[in-house]
Parts: sequence; structure tokens; C-alpha cells
Amino acid sequence: MSKALYRLGRFCAEKPFVIIGAWLVAAAVVIGAGSVWGQDLEDSFEVPGLDSQNAIDLLSEAQSDQAGLTAQVVMVPLNDGETFFDSPSAQAGLAEVQAGLASLPRVIGTSDTAGAVAAGPEIAVQSGAISADGRIALVRVQYPVIEELSVEDLDILKEFGDEARVGSPLQIELGGELFFSFEEPQTGLGELIGIIAAVIILLLAFGSVIAMGLPIGMAIFGLALGISAMPLISNLVAIPSWAPQMASMIGLGVGIDYALFLVTRHREFLSQGMTVVESAGRAVATSGQAVIFAGGTVVIAILGLAVAGIPFMTAAGIATSVVVLIMVVASVTLLPAFLGWSGHWINRLGIRRHKGVTSGVAKGSGWERWGTHVANNAWPYAIGVTVLLLTLASPVLALRLGFPDEGTLPETRTERRAYDLVAEGFGAGINGPLIIAVDISDDASVVEPLTAAIMADPGVAAVAPPTVNAEAGVATIVAFPTTAPQDDETLVTIKRLRADVFPTVLDSSPALAHVGGGTASFADIGDRVIDRLPLFIAAVILLSFLLLMVVFRSILVPLKAALLNLLSIGAAYGVLVMVFQWGWGKELIGLEATVPIVSFIPMFMFAVLFGLSMDYEVFLLSRVREEYLITGDNDMSVIQGIGSTARVITSAALIMISVFLGFVLGDDAVIKMMGLGLATAIFVDATVVRIVLVPATMKLMGDANWWIPGWLDRLLPTIDIEGEAGLPVPEMEAVTTPAVAQKAEALV
Repeated sequence: MSKALYRLGRFCAEKPFVIIGAWLVAAAVVIGAGSVWGQDLEDSFEVPGLDSQNAIDLLSEAQSDQAGLTAQVVMVPLNDGETFFDSPSAQAGLAEVQAGLASLPRVIGTSDTAGAVAAGPEIAVQSGAISADGRIALVRVQYPVIEELSVEDLDILKEFGDEARVGSPLQIELGGELFFSFEEPQTGLGELIGIIAAVIILLLAFGSVIAMGLPIGMAIFGLALGISAMPLISNLVAIPSWAPQMASMIGLGVGIDYALFLVTRHREFLSQGMTVVESAGRAVATSGQAVIFAGGTVVIAILGLAVAGIPFMTAAGIATSVVVLIMVVASVTLLPAFLGWSGHWINRLGIRRHKGVTSGVAKGSGWERWGTHVANNAWPYAIGVTVLLLTLASPVLALRLGFPDEGTLPETRTERRAYDLVAEGFGAGINGPLIIAVDISDDASVVEPLTAAIMADPGVAAVAPPTVNAEAGVATIVAFPTTAPQDDETLVTIKRLRADVFPTVLDSSPALAHVGGGTASFADIGDRVIDRLPLFIAAVILLSFLLLMVVFRSILVPLKAALLNLLSIGAAYGVLVMVFQWGWGKELIGLEATVPIVSFIPMFMFAVLFGLSMDYEVFLLSRVREEYLITGDNDMSVIQGIGSTARVITSAALIMISVFLGFVLGDDAVIKMMGLGLATAIFVDATVVRIVLVPATMKLMGDANWWIPGWLDRLLPTIDIEGEAGLPVPEMEAVTTPAVAQKAEALV
């Protein structure tokens, strides 16, 4: 592979305008095709086999309105002393809004809140449309199933709300499932903050404006292409609306990281006197091979999310993998074209004088002294850091999976204001109704006793009159829990209905009942993730063990890497529990209320972090192994490996952390969670694990680090991760200084 990459790198550096032009054409084609044939992104949480999905399927087959999405419009008189019972202007405003909602495109119907008010206070309150004090009115808007809708329907509803507020005597707020399904997270802020931080870090690391600009330019170009491709990918799989932000976060981080490694190696070769084209070719052949290896593991691990059997998670994994793959391809084609174009200007426009090799560290440097210090105190560091990581990971025992509801959004959002008003007027459970679908095709007599049993459950506050479709053989019962959608007690209620209430009533009946609705769906998805997560983690760990065993010809090195990866990721999980579930420091990241850990975050994080940690592991241990093969001295090879890679690893990690933390400042709790979790894991992995725990444990294991049975060594394929073997004699600049000439002679 190294020879092919060497030729590719040289060609791209020799023909920079051809390569850059090809990328521009590809970007134009993708953007144009996406605008013509692309599909809108949507949040479909359909998961075959779950009880909540069975409820939706049953309702859909019966063509029940309850199978579709809903929105809710909440209204309050602007004058504090008025109620809907005694204010004609408030009643007129309510009737006008209700009529306007019913006339919107694709609206199947609305609840008759205005009619309930006209029937009198007692009937209005009993209907659940008006709060007991008469101050809050709720109109439910019924839409068809999500497949028949688009983001345009949400835009129409929001536009109607804006127009209805003008001159109205009412405060009008909007929320509900339609927002959840089509409201796309705001983009731009996280990416901008991450890019600014990366610019500063790269400028300090390289000391050159040109050298800093190349990784940034490549990453932005690749990211734009990847995000533009998502509407096209949606023709194959339904990409969730939050996937672009997730992919941006990961793609921007890995793109800049991969470019950092390549530019660092390119400048090292230039300092040895190689020509620009030769240097770029060798950088692609060496660091480019490591980039392909690391990027490939990220892609494989993320695509492994398919084992969870959750379609929207698989779709998000595909979208993210496409962005990572584009970054890998850009690193070995577009970046060497930039390197060839910039030539020796890469070391100019500097903020400090360039002093030669940027990836190496002089003997006796601070990082080598640190490596020596850790080696001399291996036991205290190994024990201390392990205890620290286990302590950080311990909150995982309290991990609770779920999904943030609209009550976690900022108060500046209309969905949050609507949520709070509904909870104030009708109880927290009204925001998360349970849609119970009953198959009564063989026994219609169960509807009344089942409704009564559900109403009698201590976790149910109210039950709407059941809707019976005798022709389709389906009954729909809407139950409102006493607790909020993300409350633990709501999940207990769902489990009790399924395990106790339904079997008791339907024991001797052929009728079947299923609990659906958003709250039940998220609970079921969380259970599915918990069931599949151990298998997924085991598969990822096994894959990492096999890959590292082949690369480093060792048993203990990959085993140690697997265990350390578990520690760093476990620490990240623990931090998420402390911040999002327990609320420690939540104000620092703009979180207004505690939330459960989003059901798919642990699995998604593990897949991403596995690939990213492999990147640092390979970069560090390849240098350690290289020194060990030359000297045979394990302790010194570890120190030399730390000295020659620590600065690049910490720079790369700082970029990743900055990019991920930039996304924490957004409004979306899911993106906040992913950003903080990834930033924490990268910080732990690149500092206490990679720079402390790895050298300490390798010192303690001594030469056993590199032991492998002879028979296994003969069976394993040989992978030259550095890519130096088999390359031709380097092509040197015609005019060289004596020092450069001496380096060239040594290379030959």
C-alpha cells in the first residue's frame, strides 16, 4: 500500500490544480444533485420488533389518526385577570386560532377546545382542553404519519403561529411531535468555535500561517462536501435531522487531526532536504497509511452500530461514516495537492522562526524528561491513574437511558414555553401521553374493562374516552401519566401496564394491547441499546485487539490498549452521568434541567472513540516499537516514543477537544451530550492514558510487551504502518546545505 500511496501523493503534489479542480467539480455536482434529488432529513424512530412499534403499526394498518404526528398549541390570555370562561375576547381569539389550525395543509383535524369552552366551565375542564383555573387552553393538532409530512409542514405551522400572535389577546405557544420530528438543530456556532480554536492551536504548533491554513482548508472543504451529500443519502436511508451536527463534530475533528499528522511529516521531510513533491509523496506513504488505518477503523466501528437493530442509529452512523471517509480521501489527495501548491511557502508567514523537524523532539527535551519521570515512578502512576479513572467511571452504575423532552430546551424556544404551560395547567404527564393500541378483531368486549384497569393504575392521571374502529378491529386508548415523560416513574408505569395490567384483563381473551407514543418508544429503544451494548463492546474490543496484534506483533500491547480504552470511555460515561443526570455544573454548559442519557449516545460514543483512540495508540506505539527494534531496550524505547510523539498527540487532542466542546454551546441536549462525552474521552485518552498510564504500564511489563508465540507470528500478515519499507531513494533538492547533504547521505 505504501508504494501506491507514495505515487498518489507525488501525483497530487505535481498536479495540484488538477486535483483541486476535480474536488471543486465533485462538490458542485454533489451540491447540485442534492438540491434537485435530495430528500429532507427527518427524525423517524421506527424500530421493528418493539412493543411501541407494534402499537404504531397496528394503528397505521387501521388508518387511525393516532398513528400520525401531533402538534399542540397552547394559549393564555395576555391580561392576568382574564380566563377563557369570562373573557369574550379570549374566547374569540381561541376560536380564531382553532379554525386557522384546522385549515392548514395536511392537518387532519384539531380538538374542539373552543366548543368545550362554549359548553361551560365544568365540561371544558373535564374534556382536558382547559385548565381548572380557566387560564390555559390546549388545542391538539393531528397530522398524518411522518412519511406523508416534511419540514415544510412545520414551517407552515410556525408561520401561522407568528401571524396569529399579531394583535391577538392571547399568548400563543407551539410544541409537540411535529417539532421534534422536523425541527433541525441550529448549525454553525459549534463548527465556528471549533475552527477558531483549531486555528489558534495549529498556529502555535506550526508557527506558520500557511502550515496552519492547509489542514483547516482541507477539513472545511471535506466537511462541506460531506454535509451536502446527506440529502442524497436520505434517498437510501432516512437520515435524522441531528446527524449533520453529529457528523460535523466528528468529521471536523478527525479531518484536522489527520491533516495535522500529514503536514507534520511533510515538514519533517522538507527539513531533511527533500523536494516538495518527494516530501508530499513520502508523507502520504507514511502518515497517510496511518490515516487510512485510523479512518478505516472509525468507519468500521461506526457502521458496526447496525448490530443494535435501530434504523435511525444505523442511518446516523452511515452519515457520519461518509463524512469520515471523505476526510480520509481528502487527506491523501486534496491535502498533498495543497502541499504541492504551497511549496516552500509552507514554512513562511510565521509567527516564530521554523526550527526544523516538527515531529521530533530533541534529546533531553521536556517530554523525554517526563517520560523518564513516569518510568522511574511507574507503580505510583499506574495505581494512581487507574484509581482516578475508576472513580470517574463509577457513576456509570447509575446510568439511566432515555430522551430529553421539550422541558430541557431553553426558555427562548416556543416549544419549551408550551411545555411549561401545559405542565402547569394539566400536569407534567400531559406532555407524554401513552397511546395504547388494542387489537379487538376477535374480542371487542375488552375495551371497557381495559380502560377501567388503566385508569385505576396509580401512575395514570387520566384516560381519554377510547376510540373504537370496529371495522378495522382496533381500539385506541390515550392515557396520561402522573409524571413527566423523562421521569423514572413514567417508565415504571409503562412496564407495569405491560407486565401486570394488560395480562390481568386480557388473560382469557385473544385481544392484544401495545403501549406506544413517544415516551414508550424512547423507553423501548433504551432497553434495546442496553441489551445490545455488551455484544457491541465485545465485538469492538475484539476487533481492536486483532488489529493491534497484527500491527505490533504482540499479545500484551493490544490487550493493554483494549483495557485502557475501556477506562477512558468509562470515565467519559461517568462524567456524562454527573453532569446531565446529577446536574453537576450543568449551568456551565447552558443546560437548564437534568436529563437522562440519550439512549443511543453510549453506543455511538464507543464506536467513535474506539477509532479515535486507535489513532493515538498507533501513532505512539509505532514510534515505541521502531525504537525497540533498533535498540532492544524497552524502557528507553518508551521514553523516546513519548518524546517524539507527545507534542503532536497533545496538539491533535487539543484540536479534537476544542471542536467537540464548541458543540456543547448549542441548544440541542443531544449534541451537548455527544460533544462533552467525546471531549472528555479524548482529554482522558490523550493525557492521563496515553502520556501517563501507557508508559507506566509498558515500563512495568518490560520486554513482555513485545512477546508473541512464534507460530502466531508466522501466521500473521505483515503490516508496515510507517510505510517506509520499499520506497525509492528520496529525491533531494539540487542545492543543499552541508547539514542537509549529510542527512540525505544518511537516508541513502
